[in-house]
Amino acid sequence: MKLEGMGVATVPIATNEFMTAARAQAAALGRPGFDAVYVAHPIQDQTAEEIRARADAVLEEIIERLTGSHGSTALEE
Repeated sequence: MKLEGMGVATVPIATNEFMTAARAQAAALGRPGFDAVYVAHPIQDQTAEEIRARADAVLEEIIERLTGSHGSTALEE
């Protein structure tokens, strides 16, 4: 959020295990609509290929959010 305040487009990425905590933190910082892109949990025991597949699955959403073509986050809709 600090980078966004400086004009740098950002997209937080987390595993779905941390969805509630990430949303609570964003709300506590005054940005309740600043939602992350979530991937399946866990990731620490995944191979590089499996992690690449998870990244590929959310890549389009990340690009849309970074370029502004997404329009709004899931929480703002």
